Amino acid sequence: MIELHDALAALRRVRRDDDVLIATMAAARAWMELGKHPLDFIFVPSSMGHATSFGLGIALAQPERRVIVCNGDGSMLMNLGSLVTIAAQAPRNLVVIVLDNGVYEVTGAQPVPGRADFAALARASGFESVFHFSTLEKWTRNLDPVLGAKGPVFILLETTPVEGRAGPKSPGNAADRARALKRALST
Repeated sequence: MIELHDALAALRRVRRDDDVLIATMAAARAWMELGKHPLDFIFVPSSMGHATSFGLGIALAQPERRVIVCNGDGSMLMNLGSLVTIAAQAPRNLVVIVLDNGVYEVTGAQPVPGRADFAALARASGFESVFHFSTLEKWTRNLDPVLGAKGPVFILLETTPVEGRAGPKSPGNAADRARALKRALST
């Protein structure tokens, strides 16, 4: 299993300057600790499960930019239907990363119900490119080809829960952050 911070730090190192990154729940907390970028949207407070739909909208509106969504397994369970919608729209520039740690981490590490096979669900939904990593070494070695695969791309990362940490704090007023992202997307 991969430590969440290590998985996201590796992603940060290869992230292009024009990539949009949407992070929610535990990924939002870890991503904020790695630094800010004008094209980051930290989906906190979040409507749990809606980061994939938000990412789809941006990917369709900004087809020249790669859009990366860092979603938790609990959040993905909340909106599994978005996988079918994403596959039907087939945005070549959307990457959905599900960080599967088996718990609703930021609300107290309660176990998610069952252990869904998210990679199989993505394939069954129609994703053309689906990847699954359980070690940091394989994840970091394959980052460039995976992020460059024909989209939409679905990536499942098996991560270890970070228990005992408070949930992510909002990085500011949501309306102001949305306006800032809109300005950054227009440049």
